[in-house]
Amino acid sequence: MAVMSAVTAALPALTANLALELAPIRVDLIAAGFVDTPLSASLLGDRLDARREELRAMLPVRRVVVPADVAALAVHIMCNDAFTGETYDVDGGQQLISH
Repeated sequence: MAVMSAVTAALPALTANLALELAPIRVDLIAAGFVDTPLSASLLGDRLDARREELRAMLPVRRVVVPADVAALAVHIMCNDAFTGETYDVDGGQQLISH
């Protein structure tokens, strides 16, 4: 578990450094939190509805992130060639309240 935490924490720095090393190729990171997908449903099983309700009550956006949210961000990043080396959180604001 510690290795996974360390790798996850290092990804924004890796993204920024890769953007510099690979320029003019753009490198960005979409850091998705909980996304309501069939995979998350299979992993949570009976706890899925409780998790959805917890997120709706906790998140600043008051709803669960869905795949379309992640896709919309990806399209936005691809359409603007001024972005590189950035990390974009798509988690409904969870990182704002988790600290």
